[in-house]
Amino acid sequence: MKLTVLGAAQTVTGSMHLVEHEGQKLLIDCGTFQGRREESYYVNLHFPFDPSEIDAMILTHAHIDHSGNIPNLVKQGYRGKIYTTDASEDLADIMLRDSGHIQESDIKYVNKKRRKKGEPAMEPIYTQKDAIEAMRYFQSVWYQEKFEPIPGVTAQLVEAGHILGSAAVILDYRDDQGEPKRLWFSGDIGRHDTPILRDPVLPTGAETLVMECTYGDKPHDSMDDAYDEFIDAIRRTVKRGGKVIVPAFAIGRTQNLTYFLSQAMDDGLIPEIPVVVDSPLAVNASMLYRKHTECFDEETWQYIAEHRMQGLDFHNVIYTMSVDESKALNDWNEPMIIISASGMAEAGRILHHLKNNIEDGRNTILIISWQAPYTLGRRLADRERKVKIFGEEYYRKAEVVTIGGLSAHAGQTGLVEYALSTKDSLERIILIHGEPDKAQALIDKMAEHPELPVPVYAEKGQEFDL
Repeated sequence: MKLTVLGAAQTVTGSMHLVEHEGQKLLIDCGTFQGRREESYYVNLHFPFDPSEIDAMILTHAHIDHSGNIPNLVKQGYRGKIYTTDASEDLADIMLRDSGHIQESDIKYVNKKRRKKGEPAMEPIYTQKDAIEAMRYFQSVWYQEKFEPIPGVTAQLVEAGHILGSAAVILDYRDDQGEPKRLWFSGDIGRHDTPILRDPVLPTGAETLVMECTYGDKPHDSMDDAYDEFIDAIRRTVKRGGKVIVPAFAIGRTQNLTYFLSQAMDDGLIPEIPVVVDSPLAVNASMLYRKHTECFDEETWQYIAEHRMQGLDFHNVIYTMSVDESKALNDWNEPMIIISASGMAEAGRILHHLKNNIEDGRNTILIISWQAPYTLGRRLADRERKVKIFGEEYYRKAEVVTIGGLSAHAGQTGLVEYALSTKDSLERIILIHGEPDKAQALIDKMAEHPELPVPVYAEKGQEFDL
C-alpha cells in the first residue's frame, strides 16, 4: 500500500490523501485549500491527479476544508462512491450547495472588476448545480460498519467527536508479505469534554497513524475555564450596553455555543438577552443536529429530558434566514449576542455585522477558533487597529477577546493521548493538518514518550510505502 499526502500538508486546510493498493486508488477527503485568493483559486481548480482514475472516496466529515472540493472532483470526472456517515452526508449537502453559491457570487464580483481592467472573465470552480450533482455519489455507512471501498481494503468509520457525523477512518489490509496491517486516519480529533457529541474513539492496533496536529503546541484550557472567560466577556459587554459579535463556523461551533448559552441563562450566569444565529447555513445545520440525535452523548440526552425539549430547541435563541431579518439587527440597540458565519470572517453575513459594529467601543468581537493567516479573522485576533472590510478601511474600537479553550479540536495533551492509545502496535506517525510550529511542538512533546515512533511532518506530495 502507498499513501501520498496531497493536502493539509504543513498547513491546516485542503485535506486530501491518496491511498493506492493493488492497482486501486482511494481518496480520503477532498477539502478546499484556503489562503491568498489567487493561490487558493489555482490550487482548488487543479487536482494533482486525474479524478476519473480515482476508484473510491471516504469523507471524514463535512467541514469545507475536508469536503469543499468534492463537487469539482465530480465535475472533472470522478464517478465512484463517496462513503461517509449519514449525518455527514446531510451536512455535506447543505455545506457544498452553500459553497457553490459563495463561489458563484465571488466570481461575479471578481469579474466585474476584471471587466473594468479589460481582463477575461473567470469561471467559478463549481456552482450550486455542480454541488447538487455531486450528492448523487454519496453513500452513507454507520459507525463501526465494515465495508470494502476498494478490493483488498476493509474500512470502518468510528466516532471522532469533532462535529456531527465526524469520523476517523480505519483501513485494514494485507501488505506484500500477506501480513495484516492497519492504517488509521484521525480526521479532525474532537475533545472529551465537548458538549452534545460523544467522545472520540481512540485508535487501537494501528501500524500507521495519520493524525492532525492543529493545536499541537499547547494543551487547551479546560472547557469550564473557557466558558468562564466567555461569560466574563458577555457580562462586560452587557454592562457597557454593547453587542457581542461572534464569527463562528456554521457547523459544530454554533451549536455548541447555543447549548452553552442556554445553560448559562438557565443557571443565571448571564442575563437573558437575545442570542441570534444569523446564518442560513447555521440554521439549516442546527436543524440537522436536531435530526441526528443518534450522535448525542448521554449528558445531552439528560439535558433534553430535564428541560422537556424537542432536540436542541433552546429558549432565547433566534434563528434568522432572510437578508431583511439580518439587516434589521442593525436597528437593535439593546445588548445581544450575534453568532454568524464564516468562522474566519472571510465571507457571509458576519462581514456586515463587523462593519456595523467594529467602530463602537461598547461592543465585543469574540474570536473562538483558529484563524488562518491573511484572513480578516486573523487580523482581528492579532488586534490590528485598522482593517479592511469590503475594501473599505475601519478603525477597530470594539474590544477583541480571543478564547482558545472552546476549540472543537483536541489540544496537545489529547493528541499525545491519541497516539499513545495504539503505542503497542505503532510503527509510524504522520502529522498533517497543522502549521509548522504546532507540529514541531507536538513532535518535541512526543519525544518524552520513547515508546512512540518519531513523527514525520508530511510535506505536500510526500509518499509513504506502508
